[in-house]
Amino acid sequence: RFGVHFSRPGNGVSHPVHMARLGRPGATLLGSDSHTCAAGALGMLAIGAGGLDVALAMTGEPFRLAMPKVWGIRLVGELPPWVGAKDLILELLRRHGVAGGVGRVLEYHGPGLAALSAMDRHVIANMGAELGATSSVFPSDDATRRFLKRHGREDVWAPWAAASDVEYDVVDEVVLSELVPLIAKPSSPGNVVPVTEVEGEPIYQSYLGSSANPGYQDLERVAAFVAGRQVAPEVSFDVNPASRELLENAVQRGTLGDVLRAGARLHQAGCNGCIGMGQAPASGRNSLRTTPRNFPGRSGTPEDAVWLCGPETVAASALEGAIADPRRVARELKLTPIRSAEPEGWISHADLLEAPPEVGEERPELVLGPNVKPFPELEPWPEGELRVEVALKVGDDVSTDEILPAGSEVLPYRSNIPAISRFCFRPVDDSYADRAQSLDGPHAIVGGANYGQGSSREHAALAPAYLGLRVVLAQSYARIHRQNLINFGVLPLLLDPDGAPKLGEVVVVPPLDEVLETEGAIALTIEGRGTVRARHDLSAREQEVLREGGVIAWMRERMVATH
Repeated sequence: RFGVHFSRPGNGVSHPVHMARLGRPGATLLGSDSHTCAAGALGMLAIGAGGLDVALAMTGEPFRLAMPKVWGIRLVGELPPWVGAKDLILELLRRHGVAGGVGRVLEYHGPGLAALSAMDRHVIANMGAELGATSSVFPSDDATRRFLKRHGREDVWAPWAAASDVEYDVVDEVVLSELVPLIAKPSSPGNVVPVTEVEGEPIYQSYLGSSANPGYQDLERVAAFVAGRQVAPEVSFDVNPASRELLENAVQRGTLGDVLRAGARLHQAGCNGCIGMGQAPASGRNSLRTTPRNFPGRSGTPEDAVWLCGPETVAASALEGAIADPRRVARELKLTPIRSAEPEGWISHADLLEAPPEVGEERPELVLGPNVKPFPELEPWPEGELRVEVALKVGDDVSTDEILPAGSEVLPYRSNIPAISRFCFRPVDDSYADRAQSLDGPHAIVGGANYGQGSSREHAALAPAYLGLRVVLAQSYARIHRQNLINFGVLPLLLDPDGAPKLGEVVVVPPLDEVLETEGAIALTIEGRGTVRARHDLSAREQEVLREGGVIAWMRERMVATH
């Protein structure tokens, strides 16, 4: 109806489907998912954002962000056998942590790129989001050309590369030949150690799939381990194909049969277990996954123990029933190493996406079910001082999965804000929603560093705003969540941690104009205790948005003024 392509249910995760059918080198992509950055594998500048920012961009409104620094990551050498692209991005997380890429675009370059396929690059670019990066960019070269040719789209290929004399703001180098199998322990993508350090830990689940490892070669490497063998009887061996196209090719080549005969459980192509929609592990039992995130409870099990690793480790561990070094297992099984390559005879379908109607054709009717509720009207910013009670206080690295969980119980309410708001902060404090609604007036939340990391889901800002959230006081913010807060009229202030407000205390915020016009420290009064310092880093446009009470009201005013 609005001129966009429709991907039918079962076609798969948006990122690999987009890469195969719509991506092209040199283009800019804005997507309402934090892993939109995966398209950097094709030489695109691909940036995740909140859904409202994407909707505004679709109407022609520019997308704005603070200019990031460019982090040049030079790759040299070649990956050893049974060490993969996932181990490269885990190595960067091991070095720099989940906030190491904040305010940066990662640009990969160097001779080591030659041995990395387009889907290897997808794995790496996808999980740049876990570093907090704005985007990740690879050059468009022969690997890109081969990928597009495989999908019948070689005509959109163009070479793109950094200038030879480029000077990066930040530099790093990875010697690929020195990498080893790595694994992120529960419950953070930055909690990375060598597989050998935890080898022998018993596992309950071994899970292949998701947008982070969506390629055929990932499934091929798993099949090399398990073909003609059975996985350990106590292991749930879950295969979650990322796309219908991958599934069809795996069937055609016999790869899927090898995996199924080994005991795999096959699931529909899609996000599924990565966001807690099925395949939830048993409480407190170790689950090895090729997914991009292992935040607490994201799997659909509150007391989960999810480890992130590459498909080689997933397969080797499934055979042994415990975390296993894939290099050792491969030697014992006398496996021939599989190198990255574009498979021959690939089956590619251009009809996976339904194109929008031509101009003049009848547009389809929008059918709204009973669980689709009107978008809530948010209150404009009040005049004068604002008294807000601290309804919740959290620590560092709180993710949007903890602010507004995913999972099979919650996601059906994405179009019903009153219903979905009942789940706000449930993994952290299940009394928050009731407490927020019981307050006589708006409230505040106090956070630590990197507040709102992870998924771009704007419900993590909209639902608390619906419950009365007007101010967040944190030491730093993840980029997308900060913008989502502003879009829904919530003031994100940078808090001096000394004397931070406590749960239940009332903070008096000066009038909004006074806050926005203050350069440097803003004095916030804590009733009965004194003051605490904070500041803002809002752009002129962001200040306008907050004055109107959110981006929808701001856009409405602009449209009225121009018409």
